[in-house]
Amino acid sequence: MWQSAYRGLIDQAFLDGLTPEARARRYTFGQPGIRMPVTLVAVRDATISGFVTFGLCRDEDSTGEVMAIYVDPSQLGTGVGRLLIEAARERLRGLGVSGAVLWVLEANTLARRFYERDGWAPDGARRTAVYGDGPVVEVRYRRTPV
Repeated sequence: MWQSAYRGLIDQAFLDGLTPEARARRYTFGQPGIRMPVTLVAVRDATISGFVTFGLCRDEDSTGEVMAIYVDPSQLGTGVGRLLIEAARERLRGLGVSGAVLWVLEANTLARRFYERDGWAPDGARRTAVYGDGPVVEVRYRRTPV
């Protein structure tokens, strides 16, 4: 999913080197702990349609963070992404946070439009990340209330 989402946005050699096993080790899939991120998985017809990872913000106290959301390219436009982000926001509200943030590639206009339709807006923060040989600019979006 991430390889499709970032094609043309991140160094292709870096994307080609990613494996599902290596990526899966980064996710908690519901391991307990208030600071531990949680991953929710959407399944349709016994196939993973997408997932969202969220938790308490790594940078700000009393703020939530959506750390990752990916939808299978064949499921784009079916509402899976909307259901995932709504479920993440509901769980974050349950943690008592008043707002949430997420980081998105500045050049990822499809993702940015998705977040904006869900009520997120850029808050002015930017950072540069390096994936493989190529630096990319990320912008932070914020939603208050979550």
